[in-house]
Amino acid sequence: MHELGATTIIQKAKLAFLSGSTDSDPIMSEKQNIDGALRDWAYQPGVISARTIAGEDDRQVLQMRIEMGVLQMELTGRPDGERPDGEETYLDILIQRSLRDGEAFELTEDECFEVDREFLQFYHRRICLLALREFEGAVRDADHTLALMDLALEHSPDADWSLSHEQYRPFVLFHRTQAVALQRIQASDPAAAIEEINGGLKRMRGIFSAMDVDDRFDEDPLVGQLVELKESLRQEHSVGKTLAEQLADAIAAEQYERAAELRDKISRRSR
Repeated sequence: MHELGATTIIQKAKLAFLSGSTDSDPIMSEKQNIDGALRDWAYQPGVISARTIAGEDDRQVLQMRIEMGVLQMELTGRPDGERPDGEETYLDILIQRSLRDGEAFELTEDECFEVDREFLQFYHRRICLLALREFEGAVRDADHTLALMDLALEHSPDADWSLSHEQYRPFVLFHRTQAVALQRIQASDPAAAIEEINGGLKRMRGIFSAMDVDDRFDEDPLVGQLVELKESLRQEHSVGKTLAEQLADAIAAEQYERAAELRDKISRRSR
């Protein structure tokens, strides 16, 4: 059984420290210390503090203030800027291996460790992008994480390791739904935002059902936040029932002619 996840990452770091296998330089020049940056950007407990600044080569980088320093991430590609085996992300490597090995593909312990690393990196960047209202990037990173979850679940070597990720699937989907809905608001389309929330809630219900915890859905805090966001948008922008909501009502009431009209309207709108 694999004992992976955050615990394994910490354990491996400890082993590296005890064996002396580190890449740290014991001497840091005055120019390299970050005392000034930390002093000018105070840590606020419970608040996601993020910013973009100019890095080397005039590129923009993303920074997140944490309790004991600053995390710096690239805005595109892998957050740490690495290209594992020349690929953009570790997910790309695993996709190629899954295509090559098919059903025989099972993640090794080292591969599981790398999956966990990439999960964590994309999580940090996703919450920073949400805090900065960079919704397009947040959706991109949520999609990457969901794809990584799908692959990890399909080729997992251990049920407990799978569960350590699957328990966060609703959380990632919550972020994605929130980001897409707020993108629609930025585009002045509140009805589309409400539809995105309805779609996200439907997908989240499917996850709860797959995990056999349907009874927890209505009481889940993330579900409650999405419902609250939907209703606040409906009131703020004076949005009645959307076409899709009207269609669902017509089908439930067996008003099939009305349902056909609504399907036609939805089809025309999506062209």
